[in-house]
Amino acid sequence: MKHMFFHLFVALATLLVSSGCMKVGPDYQRPDTGIQMPESYQHAPTETVIPRPEDWWWQVFTDPELNQLVEEVLKNNLDIKKATARILEVRSQFVQTRADRFPDLSLEGQGRRQHRPIIGVIPGKSFSIETDIYTLSLPASFELDLWGRLARAEEAVRADLYEAEENRRTVALTVVAETISLYLQMESLERRIQITLLSIENYRRSLALVESRYERGLTSVLDLRQARRTLTQAEAALPSLRQDLGITQQKMAVLLGRYPETRPPRTQPEDYFKRLAPVPPGLPSDLLLRRPDIRAAEARLMGLNARMGVARANRFPRITLTGSFGYSSEELDQLLRHESKLWNLALGIAQPLFDAGKLKAGQRAAEARYEQGVAEHAKTVLTAFYEVESALLTRKEQLERRDRVLNFLVEARATQDVAEKRYKRGIVDYLTVLEAQQTRFKAEENLALVDLAILSNRVALHRALGGGWAEPSEVISGQWSVVSS
Repeated sequence: MKHMFFHLFVALATLLVSSGCMKVGPDYQRPDTGIQMPESYQHAPTETVIPRPEDWWWQVFTDPELNQLVEEVLKNNLDIKKATARILEVRSQFVQTRADRFPDLSLEGQGRRQHRPIIGVIPGKSFSIETDIYTLSLPASFELDLWGRLARAEEAVRADLYEAEENRRTVALTVVAETISLYLQMESLERRIQITLLSIENYRRSLALVESRYERGLTSVLDLRQARRTLTQAEAALPSLRQDLGITQQKMAVLLGRYPETRPPRTQPEDYFKRLAPVPPGLPSDLLLRRPDIRAAEARLMGLNARMGVARANRFPRITLTGSFGYSSEELDQLLRHESKLWNLALGIAQPLFDAGKLKAGQRAAEARYEQGVAEHAKTVLTAFYEVESALLTRKEQLERRDRVLNFLVEARATQDVAEKRYKRGIVDYLTVLEAQQTRFKAEENLALVDLAILSNRVALHRALGGGWAEPSEVISGQWSVVSS
């Protein structure tokens, strides 16, 4: 038949692809990290329940503006867009690598005119001849993957794709956590600005009282100077706080993909702090499946394992099947005639005999890279356990610290009230009032800072556990949107 050659070639190649091959090199198995995992976290809260993955964990803060910012950052953040583009790149590389396992077919056509002299036919005379050659052919080639070199290469790039997808999840988790942390920092700075303004107002009232007593000769000029000094010191703290707030707002704008702009501080409510229910950390063994950076490290290890097989297979013979079917004629109008048909089929084999140890060294290098990956995977797992335990310990200690700071603040407010009343009656000096005022407002600021530490630690705990973030949808032509996982 006319195309019997190519039917045979394609059928043989397809059969070899579908029937599989012998893969040299080890199949992947999850390595033993050597880390002795406890049955539960050491500092887990006693009210821990069976954990459930949380899709929108930041909603525990019950702040609509925060929810909107997180959705916006997932849509517009440039780091996430870069990670998404990386997935598209690796996906294309996977298609390229997988294509090597299939036959390579092409179409070639050529028209050639040749001028050739003819000498010696008639003495003393020379002749020439011109010929036209037209060819149309379908060359094909196929490598018989007897040792699994191409199959292992496909495994490696597929693992690269898994790693890129997990890296994007890691970036998304990191960006969301950073967005919430910056938002909490902005709120804390706004509260500290309110506390500073409140202290300035209090110091101004004290200054007016001291001036009144000074004019009546009831106090010394030293008390007047101290009252003015304390007021100016409080006023001098405002620019630094406003600067810190503006810089934090600009950082937030960059995360959101906006131009870095600032806005005036908002008024924060008095009852802003809510003691959130503890996060159920679950079992330590669950962390290996929940954190995307651990899954990415394991995917990287899978790719390194497959590349060991590629390096080993490179030391075995390569067998290539090549062929061509087509037509060749000196007349264009006779090109596709049966008598113009030509074909060829060849089987080639290449075996390295001497390369000064190059391929063997390549195999050893691949094995060494795998061992590095094993150590990196174990370190990633150990770091994850540290981050969870650290966040759980911090939560417990900071909640106790807040109770003590709150009790101290109650006493500081009462002390200030008593000191001011006694000063008005002339029972105590102004230094007593000044110390009570400074102690009270320092306690106010400490409470704002410890509240920030507790709320920020909540974010760190969610991030350390790796569960509960909005996962970007599948990548389609470089576009994606926010969906719940």
